[in-house]
Amino acid sequence: MIELIDVHKSFGKKHVLKGVNLRVEKGESMVIIGGSGTGKSVLLKCILGLVRPEKGRILLDGQDAIRPSDRDAFLARFGMLFQGGALFDSLPVWQNVAFRLLRGALKRPREEARRIAIDKLARVGLGADTADLYPAELSGGMQKRVGLARAIAAEPEIIFFDEPTTGLDPILAGVINRLIRGIVEEMGATAVTITHDMTSVRAIADRVAMLHDGVIQWVGPVSQLDNSGNPYVDQFVHGREEGPIEALR
Repeated sequence: MIELIDVHKSFGKKHVLKGVNLRVEKGESMVIIGGSGTGKSVLLKCILGLVRPEKGRILLDGQDAIRPSDRDAFLARFGMLFQGGALFDSLPVWQNVAFRLLRGALKRPREEARRIAIDKLARVGLGADTADLYPAELSGGMQKRVGLARAIAAEPEIIFFDEPTTGLDPILAGVINRLIRGIVEEMGATAVTITHDMTSVRAIADRVAMLHDGVIQWVGPVSQLDNSGNPYVDQFVHGREEGPIEALR
């Protein structure tokens, strides 16, 4: 579904991606791990076209994703759960969830958009009584669920999850992880998650990729995570001070 071939991205003298190669198969849940500042979010932004790499190719279903022929149709294939929720404070919950369904290429009649929003809220465990509340009236866990409902509202083929459990306590994080895994399987969607939360990795991933120093150091099934044989993965997964990742020292 997604293929990155020798992708490079720099910001001035800061070289973030130095030749990333990665394949994400259709219908799989790929989790990208790595320390803070290693380029995980930049990688997602490159795929979405929010930033353009200086070198390399990004393919979506074999087609050029860097310069798609129809950008609106290209973006319509994606859903996104943002790290900070990114809800619009001035809009009620249902309009946040139905944001893409109320405008642009995916526009639906207002009544239909509201019905879909309420259906998606129910899927993430929120009742219809939350639809007319505003984000400020919700707890952090509820806001995260609203963000997840928005990510799936338009039935995307591909969903990106950016640090989905950041700021949540372990119990709420477990709830979000189970919701993500269940929703991805139900929809048959291709999922790419970036996180450094190893509990999330084990709950969500089919395969795991380790990004460090601008390249993918290892890719493998989540079942091999604890015995990868890769020193970068071993140090990161077990939180060891000694190893090739100097940033942890």
